[in-house]
Parts: sequence; structure tokens; C-alpha cells
Amino acid sequence: MSSRYKSVFSRTALSIAAALVAGAPAMAQTAPASESETASPRAKEDTVRLGTISVVGQGKLAGGQMVQDDSVKGRSTITKAAMEKELGTGNVLQSIALLPGVNTYNYDATGMFGGDVSIRGFASDQIGFTVNGVPVNDSGGYAFYAQEMIDKENVCTASVAQGSPELESPNSGATGGSVSMITCDPTDTRRVRFSQTLGGLNLKRTFVRFDSGRFANDKAKVFLSYSHAEVDKWKGIGSGKKDHIDAGFSLDLNADNKILGSILYNRMVNQNIQTLSLTQLDQYGYYYDYSPTNIGQKTPGPGAQVDIAQPTTAAGSGIYYGLALNPFENVIASVSGSFKLAEDTYLKVQPYMWYGFGNGGWSRLLLSESTGLMGGAKDINGDGDTLDTVALGRASVTKTNRPGVTAEVSTTMGNHYLKAGLWYERAAHRQTQPAVRLNDDGTATDKWLRDNCVQRVDGTCYEGRDSKTISTVYQLYLNDQISLLNDRAFINLGLKLPSVTRDVTNYANETKVPNYTVVNGIYTAGTATSKTFNIERTFREVLPQLGARFNIDKKQHVFANVSKNFRAPPNYAYQVSSSGVYVASINGGPVQPILEVKSETSTMIDAGYRFQSRDLSLSVTLFNSDFKNRQVQATDPETLVSTYLNAGGTKNSGLELELGSGVFNGFSAYGSLTLQKSKMKEDLRVTTTGYLPTKGKQFGKTPEKMASLSLQYEQGPIYLRLKGKYTGAQFVDLMNQQEAPSYTSADFDAGYKFSNWGMLKNPQLRLNISNIGNTKYRSPSSVITNAAATTLNGSGANYNPSTSFYYLGAPRLTALTFSVDIE
Repeated sequence: MSSRYKSVFSRTALSIAAALVAGAPAMAQTAPASESETASPRAKEDTVRLGTISVVGQGKLAGGQMVQDDSVKGRSTITKAAMEKELGTGNVLQSIALLPGVNTYNYDATGMFGGDVSIRGFASDQIGFTVNGVPVNDSGGYAFYAQEMIDKENVCTASVAQGSPELESPNSGATGGSVSMITCDPTDTRRVRFSQTLGGLNLKRTFVRFDSGRFANDKAKVFLSYSHAEVDKWKGIGSGKKDHIDAGFSLDLNADNKILGSILYNRMVNQNIQTLSLTQLDQYGYYYDYSPTNIGQKTPGPGAQVDIAQPTTAAGSGIYYGLALNPFENVIASVSGSFKLAEDTYLKVQPYMWYGFGNGGWSRLLLSESTGLMGGAKDINGDGDTLDTVALGRASVTKTNRPGVTAEVSTTMGNHYLKAGLWYERAAHRQTQPAVRLNDDGTATDKWLRDNCVQRVDGTCYEGRDSKTISTVYQLYLNDQISLLNDRAFINLGLKLPSVTRDVTNYANETKVPNYTVVNGIYTAGTATSKTFNIERTFREVLPQLGARFNIDKKQHVFANVSKNFRAPPNYAYQVSSSGVYVASINGGPVQPILEVKSETSTMIDAGYRFQSRDLSLSVTLFNSDFKNRQVQATDPETLVSTYLNAGGTKNSGLELELGSGVFNGFSAYGSLTLQKSKMKEDLRVTTTGYLPTKGKQFGKTPEKMASLSLQYEQGPIYLRLKGKYTGAQFVDLMNQQEAPSYTSADFDAGYKFSNWGMLKNPQLRLNISNIGNTKYRSPSSVITNAAATTLNGSGANYNPSTSFYYLGAPRLTALTFSVDIE
């Protein structure tokens, strides 16, 4: 930690401590804050959905960028008032970008191509994401795909718990906090909302939503929306297309019994945006992308024919853009009910279903007819012989069926609010890697890879991988929330007991299982073989939580929280991989992990102070986390094959500050500041005897400083908003040998609301300009081990460097949206 950083950190900590001491004498004399004396909106526990919050009140604190919160830990929430001013194609990562602790970037300005995020140094696959209380991280590897979730117009709140997920949150992989997204309920009055967006890069988007209003004796209401969007890539050739349907209903059986439901469907076909290494960036420039031309294939004929690989040239990389695809469709469906069982006793229950199918990581595969297929020769190109090497298209296919249910019983006994809940889920995760013939123009004969697979002699499909994972989760939790001193003091006691079973079956395929002979600890590689095997492991933890809050006076409170978090190993730790050796047969025995993988755990401590009034809201949080068995995932940007490492222990600590104002003569403001350190506690074992000297190094993708600012003016029919974010430099490798420079970017939003035109209500024209300064920056796609050759501790061997790839900041994009309600 630099001396300057220590100084800032120390002064801030002392200031908070002084505030707490100064407030202590008044604690016994001041009543708790009342709703009328504090600004709104406020964050409250959702009365129907589990593990989520809702926002009550109509205030415009910080332009909707912040709400008043009385949580016992660090938590930030952005509301619809802020999100409805953003570009409608955007995703949740863009919405939460200004919040403290959040380090996020998107692959393009529209958000349609996805992005990535880390929070307090936790990667996106260590953060639990939910939509309406449904877990939406990948059930196998915990990846999150922001572009697949909800249309922006239908999102009411996005909440970030920076350190620890809510006790009720259904996540088995959240060691680093959670992000919760909630859709808006149907409106009470009938309405049709229409909007049309046009912008740069041939951006076109149409959105329409129908709200029924209340019917069935005012007990029921529904909504249905549809959108279609398409846009060209900002570099290279290609585009993204998205069709999205959201639907929801609300049924008030009576005052004490309510049911909510939603179905969210997404279908996208995107062409990928190329990541670049520093060498490629220097050699080919900022706008380098996939190859614009196809190298072509041989015309089938007698004799041996050999297709050639797509070359890397100054015009484009070694993949043809027509093959750089990512088609995917998914459904998130849930029904949530709250039912009164007795006086002050309620049951919440939520069955849900998550379905997904699609592929990614396309490559041009050169496959030998004589040796490339398991089980013997196959005439792939139909020329009458098996002498050829044929160019094919290959990609990784994933199909997921993920049903689950959460349930909770709660009751009030005196000053105790007691809750007991259970989460159950059984996710079937099918992963294959078929290949198909290429059309004359170089595109795949079936981009979804449902049909036309290249077959083996026995009629089964060629597979570069072939596995099925059944992940079964049971999670019990108990909670006691105790109110003391006439609600001035609050204690939260929680206990979570997760159990995760990974049942992984690898079916024999063209990626063979390694075989080793081990004598006196020396591994000798034998001939790899194709075989079917099964590995099953169960992981359990006891996860306590303890939090407290004390109201200093009507506007101030202090809080503290300590909790233990848990992440079961991802399923790819038990699969055959073409990029690393995770499993093998040793001395002829059954296929097992080379090293048994431990669960990742973290102990997170939050302590802070909040001041909340109509005109100003301030939150200051100090945090410290202690990791054990931190899991690192590094992904090849071309093949999407993951490399799995155990990085040992890591300590993260820092400060988060969040500040929001009320409205003064039409002006409001929001700002956040993050100061953090991430220190690795151990050297990283990379061979049987050798260690990378990572102890004391900063963990990758963890900028030490981040700051954001949003200024808004809203008066009458006009609003103007300027948002800026500074992201400090961040290392891209565990050895801290390569650094992504700091950068600052800014966006501008404006709108004008016209007078009503008869039955046409609320007509509005919005302007969105992203990256107004055309800032060029780069964000690492993953954390690598070392960027330069390094001598290993223990063995003294020279460890070869890895190559880091970067997503580059998209240039300025301007879009106009016209929207109107028909009532």
C-alpha cells in the first residue's frame, strides 16, 4: 500500500471512528428516524419475493441513483428513475457502473454484446446474480451473461450487496456479494407503451408493452412486452440481433395473500467482438477484428485433399467473422406467493425454471477423416474416400434445464422477527462440442448446431467435449432479527447451511483422457484414451452471519456485519479439457481429479456510517475480506475453454463512499469513491514442485481507485444528465507484470417531454450519447498467471508467460428514442 493510500485510508477511518464516538452520548436520548423525516425512496425487504428488496417512496434522491438503506452491511440500489433515462438496449452492468466497489465494462456501447464486472475484486463468477429472486449464474461454471436478462424498460430496481449476498439469496457460488434485479409489476391502469430507437452503427430498436390495468374485481393485472433490436459491431464486420419478450402478472387474493409471476424470454444471435493482445494492438491497431474474408475449402474430389487454416493477416485474425458467432436463447420463469398462515406468520414460496440453449467459441477445425474421429474413418466431404483433412465449423454447445424452489416461513414473537427457509435446485447441464460442414461462403450449415453434425462411422456425432452435470443444491437458513431500545438498535443473526453435489459424467469423445504412471512422485505421461467416466463430489459449509445497526439520531446510524460466504467448485474442475489437465487416470486407476479441489470461502467484514435526510444521503463503508482457496478462472478468448487454478488465500480491504443529494432548483447529484487493496497471501503452485512467487502481489482486475459522478438537471419537460467514471490502473496477471492503464469515460443523456396529444400521453424524445470523449481504453478479459517468463520457487524452472487479451472501449455512440403511452 502506497504511503498516500495509507494516509487517505487512515484519515477516513479516524473520521468515522470520531463520528461514532461523538454520537455515543446521544444514543440514549434520541428516537429512531421516522419515514416523514427522511428522504425517500427507501430499500425494504420484498414482501413476496425471497432474497430481494423493493423500493418504496417517490423521492428523487440523486436522480434515482441512490436510495435510503438501513441494511447492516454495504448495499447500493439504483431505481427506475435513473435507469429509464438510459439507452433501452442496455444491460444491468451499465446501470450499476457508478456504484461503489463496482468495476464494470461492456463490449460495446449498446450493451447487447455483453460485458463483465468485478466487485471488491471478486470476479463475476464469484458474484450471485438473481432476477426476481431466481438465480441466473451459469449452473456449471457460474458465468453471468448480462445481455440475456430483462428489457431495461421493465426493470424497477437493481441492487448490489458489495460483500455478502442476502441470507435468503439462492446462490451456491457467491463468495463476493450479489446483484439483484427486479421487474416492475403491471400498472394499475390500462396502457400501451411504445418506443422507437435509432442511432449510430445502424442501431434500430422497437419496444412495445401492454398493461391490462386491474381486472377481476381489481384483484388481477398483467403485462406483456416485446422488443426487437439490431446493431452493427463497432469494429470489423458483423452485427447483433435480439428478440425479447417479458410478461408478468399480479394477483391479490386478499390483503394478506398475494401472488406474482413472470416469464422472461430472450433470443440473440451475435457475432463476437475480437479481443486483442498487446502485440496485436501494436501491430494491427485499435479496430482490428475477425477476418473479413473466408479462405475457402477444397472442392470434394478423389485423392487426398487438405484444407488450410484461416490465416492471420493485417486485415483480420485467424477466424472468419461469419463463424465468430454466439447464438443463445433462454427462459426465466417464476411464480412467487406470500400467504398468511396465522397472526404475524407468513409463508413465502417461489417455484422457478431456468432454461438455456446456445453455443459460443466457434473455430475453424481441420479434421482428418482417417484419424480425427473416434471409432474409425468417416467420409466427411462425400468424395468417396477417407483420405482428406476437411475444414469444419466447431463450437461449444450448452443446454441447461434448471428447476428449483425457495420457501420461507416467518413470524414475529415480541421483538424478534424469525425466519426459516429452504432452497432446492436440480440443474441438468449438458455440454457438447459438435462440428458441422461449412457453406461455400465460410458460414456454418447450422449456426445453432442442432442439426447436420459431422458423424462418426457408427452414426453418432463428433464431439470435442461431451459431458452432463447434475448439480443438486439444498440450502437451509435460519434468521433472527432482534429490535431493541424502541427500534433504535437492531441485531441480525443468521445461519446458512448449503449442500452442493456435483455429479459429472464425461462421455467418451474426441478429446482424450490423460493417463499417467507415477513412480516416487514422478509423473510420466502415457497414451491418452477416449473413455466414459463419472466423478461425484459433495460440498457442505456452515455459514454464519452477524450484523448490527444503531440509530445515533433520526438521520444517522452506524452498522457492522460479519459473514462467511461459500462457492462450490465449478463443474469444469471434473471434466476433460483440451487446454489443461484437470482429471486423469493414474497408474491405470479410475479417472479422478489430479488434485482434489476445495470449496472457496470468504469471511467478509463491513462496518460503516450512514447519514440520511431529504436533502443529502451519505454512506461510508470500511470492508475487509479473507479468502481461502480462491478459485481463478482464465478463459481462452477463441476456444472459450477454461483453465482452473487454486490461488490460495487473498485478503481484500478498502473503503467505499456513496453520496447523493436531493433536488435543488432542478439540480441533483450522485458520487461514489472506492479505495481498495487486494493482496495474495501465498505463492501459486503451478507444477508438482514449483510455485509462482505471487505472495504479496495485488490480485488481477482489482483497481485500487475508482470514482464516479453524476450531475442531473430536471425542470419541467427537460432533463439533462452527465455521468463520469474514473477507473484506476489494474494488473492483468497474478505476478503484476502487466498493467491496464487507468481511464476516464463519460456519458450524456437528455430528454424532452411534450404535451399530451389526446389519447397519446407522455410523448418524450430522449438523447443518449455514450463515451462522449471517445476515450480509448482496454479491460482485461481474464486474469492470467504471469505476463513474463518467471523463475519458479522450489524447482528453479523457468515458467513460460501467458498472453493477456483485452476488450477495448467502444467509441462514441449517439442514439435517439421516441416513446409514447396510449391510454
